[in-house]
Amino acid sequence: MSVRNEALEIIISRSSEIMRLDPSTLNKETSFEELGFKSANYVMVTTVLEDAFDVEVPYMDFKRNKTFGEAAEYIEELVES
Repeated sequence: MSVRNEALEIIISRSSEIMRLDPSTLNKETSFEELGFKSANYVMVTTVLEDAFDVEVPYMDFKRNKTFGEAAEYIEELVES
């Protein structure tokens, strides 16, 4: 599995837990804003990603990604750099 796909799965899984949503209703087009993400929610997602990929995920940079797909692409870039 590619880093991007794995990151997307983690983002969907963690976000569905945080927001109490069915993960099957979330995908790469889902926007953090439409879910009503707050700062603490972003931190909870980035922490899991840091553990999964052993990379530091700057919270403010991560927060600039509008959709789950963009966020997964950002994680892929961090891991590969």
